[in-house]
Amino acid sequence: MCDPGDPIASAKPSQWAVEQLRQSLTGRGFVVRVCTRLDEANPADVCVVAAGRSSPMTRDVGVVPPADAEALAIVPGKLGQRDVLLAIGNDSRGLVYALTEIADAVALADDPWPALRPSRPVIERPANTVRSVMRVFASDVEDKTWFNDREFWRRYLSLLTAQRFNRFNLALGLGYDSPSNLRDTYFYFAYPFLVSVPGYNVRATNLPDAERNRNLEMLRFISDEAAARGLRFQLGLWTHAYQWINSPNANHNIEGLTPQTQGPYCRDALALLLKECPNISGVTFRIHGESGVPEGSYDFWKMVFDGCVRSGRRVEIDMHAKGMDQPTIDAAIGTGLPVTISPKFWAEHMGLPYHQAAIRPNELPVRERGTGLFAQSSGARSFLRYGYGDLLTEDRRYGVIHRIWPGTQRVLLWGDPTFAAAYGRAMSFCGSLGCEIFEPLSFKGRKGSGLPGGRDGYADASLRPAGGDFEKYRYTYRLWGRLLYNPDAEPQTWQGQLRKDYGSAAGAAETALASASRILPLFTTAHTPSAANNNYWPEMYVNMPIVDPSHPQPYTDTPSPKRFGTVSPLDPQLFARVDDYADELLKAQVSGKYSPVEVAQWMEDFAQTAAENLSQAASKVANRNAPAFRRLSVDVSVQIGLGRFFGQKFRAAVLYALYDRTSDRAAMEEAIKTYRSARQAWVRIAELTTGIYVSDVTYGEGWFQRGHWSDRLAAIDKDIAAMEQKAAGPAPQPAVSGITPEKVAALVHDVLGRPQRTVREVTHTKPASFRRGQPVALGLALASDQARPKAVQLYYRHTHQAEPWRVVLMQMEAGSCHVAIPGEYTDSHYPLEYYFELSDESGRSWLYPGLRASLSNQPYFVLR
Repeated sequence: MCDPGDPIASAKPSQWAVEQLRQSLTGRGFVVRVCTRLDEANPADVCVVAAGRSSPMTRDVGVVPPADAEALAIVPGKLGQRDVLLAIGNDSRGLVYALTEIADAVALADDPWPALRPSRPVIERPANTVRSVMRVFASDVEDKTWFNDREFWRRYLSLLTAQRFNRFNLALGLGYDSPSNLRDTYFYFAYPFLVSVPGYNVRATNLPDAERNRNLEMLRFISDEAAARGLRFQLGLWTHAYQWINSPNANHNIEGLTPQTQGPYCRDALALLLKECPNISGVTFRIHGESGVPEGSYDFWKMVFDGCVRSGRRVEIDMHAKGMDQPTIDAAIGTGLPVTISPKFWAEHMGLPYHQAAIRPNELPVRERGTGLFAQSSGARSFLRYGYGDLLTEDRRYGVIHRIWPGTQRVLLWGDPTFAAAYGRAMSFCGSLGCEIFEPLSFKGRKGSGLPGGRDGYADASLRPAGGDFEKYRYTYRLWGRLLYNPDAEPQTWQGQLRKDYGSAAGAAETALASASRILPLFTTAHTPSAANNNYWPEMYVNMPIVDPSHPQPYTDTPSPKRFGTVSPLDPQLFARVDDYADELLKAQVSGKYSPVEVAQWMEDFAQTAAENLSQAASKVANRNAPAFRRLSVDVSVQIGLGRFFGQKFRAAVLYALYDRTSDRAAMEEAIKTYRSARQAWVRIAELTTGIYVSDVTYGEGWFQRGHWSDRLAAIDKDIAAMEQKAAGPAPQPAVSGITPEKVAALVHDVLGRPQRTVREVTHTKPASFRRGQPVALGLALASDQARPKAVQLYYRHTHQAEPWRVVLMQMEAGSCHVAIPGEYTDSHYPLEYYFELSDESGRSWLYPGLRASLSNQPYFVLR
């Protein structure tokens, strides 16, 4: 029942959600009538009332949603003498979520009646203001089909809304990183593919006017359908170059523009586009040099931003953070429109669910100004390439949205409720607005590598989801959307779909997938030979050599010599490089950083847990050959293999580093044996995926951006052969003296065994806040029944990723230690972050708060 006088219940998105509930009930055999008065319903009927927070219908229920935007309540109660179920929203979007929650529960439950007669109210509010999904048009071969499929859009946008995403971003012009060597340029410089601007004779070659007009019609349809569901529609315009460089094979060129008309044309084209599509609520711009516009072109961007102003609407300006500087920010703010900046979360990958404590050293500025298109981002602003940089000032006049790029996982199924909830908590970091995720399969077919047959990558046609490629990832979307909205959501939020998909195997399937899904984010955090997803794809890893750095590899942005042991973690503050850890072992002074051997053990444990639960799921599922279970089984098995491969390779690399420093033959023999064990894990991956996935899974034109797992085996064999050849030759002169064979043997045993981190109980009460310019006193209480640490150090820093961490030794007293962050340091616009490193008499250290066993917490404290 809906009150037509209630503006929230009668809003178009609310009415869409009412229809979703009606369809869900009808699908379960209910006879449904939609009425506007209570007396229209039979007293024996179940009555669901859709109402806004201030509706008279909710007045006497006693439970209403919080006053937050998008908050909801689902309340069993009475209207008069009548039992009803009230779906209440603080606004239209909140009501949409309440109604689709009931619809979802009815559709997924074995018995739908409990969903209509809950025993207690459900009250929820969003943890993140922005919960967004980006879908990239990267290939005219693979993407035109879904772009022009209206039924696809109805189903896809309905899925996003039901899982509580509130923004959808369609990205155009992200197919290349620069306007050179182009082949597939459809929508690359997007305006001429969508509009004909009066006063300019600008067009894309090989594009009929009728097709351009259909593109605009589809964009209007997509944005209208998003708005009808309560989704904000964001349009990504990532390229503003109109001249191609060294691109004789480009399928479309741009005619009719000059350097003098480029800015006015872009302004007027954008204004026209926003007027033609009135439900575009925001525009995302790539401001840095990859857009084809030189960094520091402030007049150009002022002109483009003015196109948003000329639309006559309140259109959000969202700017990609790389190369961002204050004049550009001021130009956007000067429009009077809402402004957001979107930095990358964990570079172009996905790390553990916290904001990295440090960026890699080679992202730090080395010069004041770069050259060419990249004057800022290769100069003083280089630290904004792969993190939040210096954006998180307390006095900022823009919002911050963290964008998760698609480097770590693209093809394989992902789904871990614990990590998803932790990401949900992390995205409001220091007042940030929320998160935007690249959807699964992002960048498929990029750089002209698209192939006929769709994006899903399956060679086995029986595994292709009947409703389209996104259907494979329904569970992934569910976890991201629901847990970005409410990280403390009840497990039933996601478990209903698992029961529908896997029946009695649901519990084991959930644990198998969750454990497998932690492996690649962990490896990405601990080992990142390239921050660019173009070059580093751990899901289909190009082997980086342990021995010979001259072997072919795509990792251009990693220090030389380019060997596995020299690679920086993506968080070098909390994780140790292989070579550094080997040095620490030989000096018997092991830092508190998480070691490669600890990471190896975590990955191997996750793999083992996943394998055990996948086996249980296979024994319980009704039909092992059902496509949904086969897709799960294959993708979990691949991630199990990756966990074992990377775990063994980490151990082999540490063993090789010990040999390289000591010339100990036993260390080399174990390194070879362990590397061969890693190879066997990769062989298993290749066998699993042959015939399941196509032989050429394409995410770019480079040899390292496409192919199959079986293609990667030759490089692994080459590196093992180099290690064996070195072992057969004369032993090098030891680089470290005074290390006995017995000492090396003990270290080898430790590297091959299960690491044990020293952890002793301490207590710390974090201050609620700090006052700028005043010292911040911090203390640790030490447990009286344990051996006290030899030393305790405080690490602290502003939330500014270009700044170094400061370290100070804490003063030890009986049962406690104390220190103060000085007032001159707190006199800043930035919040503070800090953690403690404790050391014992044996030379080993540990961190507090550090990472808990689930690896899902923030391992440092933040003060605002």
